[in-house]
Amino acid sequence: MPLTMNREVFITCAVTGSGSTQDRSPHVPRSPKEIADSAIDAARAGAAIVHCHVRDPETGVPSRDLGYYREVTERIRASDVDPVLNLTAGMGGDIVFGPTDAPLPVAAGTDMIGAAERVAHVADCRPEICTLDCGTMNFAEADYVMTNTPGMLRAMGQMMTDMGVKPEIEAFDTGHLWFAKQLVEEGVLDGPALVQLCMGVPWGAPDDLNTFMAMVNNVPSDWTFSAFSLGRNQMAYAAAAVLAGGNVRVGLEDNLWLGKGELATNAQLVERARGIVEGMGARVLGPDEVRKKLGLVRREPV
Repeated sequence: MPLTMNREVFITCAVTGSGSTQDRSPHVPRSPKEIADSAIDAARAGAAIVHCHVRDPETGVPSRDLGYYREVTERIRASDVDPVLNLTAGMGGDIVFGPTDAPLPVAAGTDMIGAAERVAHVADCRPEICTLDCGTMNFAEADYVMTNTPGMLRAMGQMMTDMGVKPEIEAFDTGHLWFAKQLVEEGVLDGPALVQLCMGVPWGAPDDLNTFMAMVNNVPSDWTFSAFSLGRNQMAYAAAAVLAGGNVRVGLEDNLWLGKGELATNAQLVERARGIVEGMGARVLGPDEVRKKLGLVRREPV
């Protein structure tokens, strides 16, 4: 597949994530106000979309609290920059098995809930976009599995479609794209779909360029995709994504560093990515342009 550079690029900022990064940088936001403020700063720096998880304000531990999501949503919706809101729906699919000689019963850290509960905050907050992790995979931790069965994904995907919220398919490997195409073929998801290519997440697709292009080549030509990688390769993949015809994701969910020994803020990461995109001769899209491009509907929380 020949490369066709994207000349009109949107930037997503993944503001805080659900990893255990809260004690590794003072810039990782914890409270709903901190998360919203960081998202708004990122939007002012050039992010058209802000992707948000929530955390316990005291401990920084990832949370599914509906009240936290509501506060983040209301604060972002009230801002003058008004970015496209993308809420995670990835929480609630965690299994932590016991040791290898006694994997059951499951261990502390397991958080498995039903489809309706996994998207309850989406129904309440009504973002333009929410994520759909399109497969089960092993993460770096020895006995942790991110669990998304075909039945669960069909149920969640249909709920998102019925709500009028556009799913962002999180693809950590080529099989996840295969199943996403099946969901569109079945009518569970509307096409053309929106995809995030998640590179370098252990143990999904590695972030070498051959694997990246295999992922890109599995995205249907009428779909829209973004891509990211973790840590030191975050900005390299900002350039690679644009060159391959896609869009860009950066943020503290994926990378804490602006440079060697220099911790970043979300706004600084967006500014750096914007400089790369514009230096390549592309234009950075604003929120309303992205809403029009993707057919998104902006609504207030219920």
